[in-house]
Amino acid sequence: MKKKKISFPSALTVLFIVLIFAAILTAIVPSGLYSKLTYNADHDVFEITTPDGDVTEMAPTQETLDELGVTGNLNKFLDGSISKPIAVPGTYQKVEQQPQGVFKILLAAIKGVYDTIDIILFVFILGGCIGVLNYMGAFNAAIAALSKVTKGKEYILIILITIIIAAGGTTFGLAEETIALYPILVPVFLAAGYDVMVCIAAIYMGSSIGTMFPTINPFSVGNASNAAGISLADGMGIRGIALVLGIIITLIYILRYAKKVKDDPSKSICYDQYEYHLQKYGHQGEVPEFTGKMKLSLLVFGVSFGVLVWGLVSQGWWFDNMTALFLACAVLLAFTSGIGEKNFMDQFIGGAADLMGVALVVGVARGINVILEDGMISDTILEFFSKAISGMNPILFIILMMLVFIVPVYLLLYQAFTLYTPMRMQGRRLVLANIVKANSLGLLILMFTFYMVNEGDYSRST
Repeated sequence: MKKKKISFPSALTVLFIVLIFAAILTAIVPSGLYSKLTYNADHDVFEITTPDGDVTEMAPTQETLDELGVTGNLNKFLDGSISKPIAVPGTYQKVEQQPQGVFKILLAAIKGVYDTIDIILFVFILGGCIGVLNYMGAFNAAIAALSKVTKGKEYILIILITIIIAAGGTTFGLAEETIALYPILVPVFLAAGYDVMVCIAAIYMGSSIGTMFPTINPFSVGNASNAAGISLADGMGIRGIALVLGIIITLIYILRYAKKVKDDPSKSICYDQYEYHLQKYGHQGEVPEFTGKMKLSLLVFGVSFGVLVWGLVSQGWWFDNMTALFLACAVLLAFTSGIGEKNFMDQFIGGAADLMGVALVVGVARGINVILEDGMISDTILEFFSKAISGMNPILFIILMMLVFIVPVYLLLYQAFTLYTPMRMQGRRLVLANIVKANSLGLLILMFTFYMVNEGDYSRST
């Protein structure tokens, strides 16, 4: 009997497991609440609501925030960047237990979708635009045209491909869509004297760096900022710095390897398959023509992201404005794509449908917060960890949080689930070494970024 291969469950399944686990915690973890601070714009006052429901009004000044021990800039409250209630430190008190049952679990997932409908609508509209462009073949044709322009200077192509795909990753989560680029670009790189790994690295690492350091990506930082009740523009500068550093280090790594392989093909990590790759992929297939309609459509799509950044930074836009912007982009694409009204609507709806899974993930993820808040244990968890890290250096805290993610995800889960073909012990050691090196490098990037941005605070704290 054939042994069934262990596979990791889908993201939605994992979230439902976490949702059930959160509901179980509401019957175990003591319930408790902080007093909550909100800004009432209609009356221009701060309102502090106690766990008992009593409301106290205070002047909306920075002195009030300092007195309450609430960190943050006053302007963030006044302009609506911070819209959700903020816990007031030192006001935690226990309340009656509120365990969440089976029906509450199902209801939490639905409430989560309601709470994130602004994000979900934006995801659908953006997905529709991407679906139209993918149907046209605009992304693939643009990359193919770029490879022609840089023929004979493929090292420039490595740089441009990595930067362009990273830009797509950091803005709209470009990742799986890059699969179609491999058959187009692999022959180009092989003809230039590189191996397939150079092509794979430029595409895959470009998208990985872009999605790792999202600036305005609605699927990651957009969802997170919405959950935190802050503007998507908050922290964009430091994310941008981290993105640039990540791209530079990635390019150095790829270009060094590419030069080594071109000077001596035997240095390729897949040299034993070089002849096979050359025979199978050495001849470039049909290259799509980069038409005027494709250029115009990509221009409309690109300008939309430029307007999005402007709106976030200078106009304080939120998801309603962002959705309206890309709805306008979709209307323009209906004319510039030239694929006909019926075909356009089919592809637009199909592109939106492709992101249904993402939309559900966003909603169910918010449902976990709903369970924790309705069970009144989120503040208890916050109180426990705030005491645990009280007085800890902020930079040390950031490093600790990164290690919390590195250790279980990269070491425990990777070794616990056999999702890859069994390798010799030497291979396992190599994988482990690469994981450690990659995360050590990531840790250095993060430390350097925060040091440059917060140099004054860092020097004082040490």
